[in-house]
Amino acid sequence: MEIMKRSILTKLFVTLASLLVAFGATARKPVKALIVTGQNNHNWQVSHVVIKDILENSGLFSVDFAISPEKGQDMSGFIVDFTPYKLVVLDYNGDNWPQETMTRFEDYAAKGGGIVVYHAADNSFPGWAAYNRICALGGWEGRDENAGPYAYWYGGELVKDASPGTGGSHGRRHEYMMNARDNEHPIIRELPNRWAHASDELYDRMRGPANVASLLYTAYSDTATGGSGREEPLMFTVEYGKARIFHTMLGHCGPTYTDNAAMQCTGFQVTLLRGAEWAATGKVKQKVPADFPTSTFITYRHDYKDSRIVKKNAHKK
Repeated sequence: MEIMKRSILTKLFVTLASLLVAFGATARKPVKALIVTGQNNHNWQVSHVVIKDILENSGLFSVDFAISPEKGQDMSGFIVDFTPYKLVVLDYNGDNWPQETMTRFEDYAAKGGGIVVYHAADNSFPGWAAYNRICALGGWEGRDENAGPYAYWYGGELVKDASPGTGGSHGRRHEYMMNARDNEHPIIRELPNRWAHASDELYDRMRGPANVASLLYTAYSDTATGGSGREEPLMFTVEYGKARIFHTMLGHCGPTYTDNAAMQCTGFQVTLLRGAEWAATGKVKQKVPADFPTSTFITYRHDYKDSRIVKKNAHKK
């Protein structure tokens, strides 16, 4: 009888311990993230909300906003404290930040902060040397050979081309194939070597310090769509001190939250989330979802708060 009691107590203890472990895993606090936005030549009023939903609906992040004054307005009060955050997402292209905020951001990066550079954020601040190294590649805003070399994939490697010319362009929006270049990096490990991305801008002729650490995905910028005729780097990590930086050029924002093909693409959402997790923690623990696109199908999530998807035949190139 005594042995039976001990056996029952042991089982109860094991069950309770398992429940506590499970509860601890679920109750783990989300990582604090900050989206910096408020000015952009793109539709930031929609994009920052979409990014927030992608991050928060994963359960991995809680998100705050730092929203700047409107373009041309007094920026002196836009003082941002980055220290509470493990991740800063840049969705900003506009007037210069106050020097104090610039210094704080440089300190945040130097001390190993996690950063996501999203789409047109790499257009911003052409005269800020540290910011341009944080992005590695950028475009427009008067960039030319003085900003650094062009960078593109050719002959099985990332070529850095110092020839003169304007930095930053893109042809018309279209669907295109993403091509993996570093399958061992945690962000894209287990993702397909090729997958079809929804209609989006394809940035090309980007140039800058080109301090790319790991080139993750490229895409061919077809001259038929007004592109460069080169295989362009669209997703990579950046070598910058102790910082972990993920740069994605995908995700041109549509006119509304639900009319927004590039950001509704499952491939965009998953790579953004995986890049954000890596930048914040140095690891990627999330599983690859069943609806991730392939070289045959583009998949869309039409509502960021549920798992409904639509498949569309991809145009192979």
